[in-house]
Amino acid sequence: MPTNPTPLEVASNPDEESLRHSGLEGLLEPRLFKALGDPTRVAILLTLAQSRDGLPVGEVAARSPVDVSVVSRHLAVLREAGIVECERQGKVVFYWVRYGALTASLRALADAIEQCCPPEGVH
Repeated sequence: MPTNPTPLEVASNPDEESLRHSGLEGLLEPRLFKALGDPTRVAILLTLAQSRDGLPVGEVAARSPVDVSVVSRHLAVLREAGIVECERQGKVVFYWVRYGALTASLRALADAIEQCCPPEGVH
């Protein structure tokens, strides 16, 4: 059964999605902004980014001021937005940042803003 692409997959493939949306509109995906709009999720993302190779959920929770169940919910939001990926190894679930997809998404958004919107001071 086909799945809906994550916000990062949409932004990383602007040629496909641009056929249905005009530049910036197609990149302003609410799930991405929701995922990055919460301070706890940003802290979790930074924790994962500092590890470079990913961390098990328990280790992420140990480095966070919130309970492991809350960390798990935040990781799910980040995963649904395509920002992180996970893999189960036995009973342990590891998470890591999808650096390529995240940078491609943010770069595509910046490029779309530059193309559609006048520079500051120009009206």
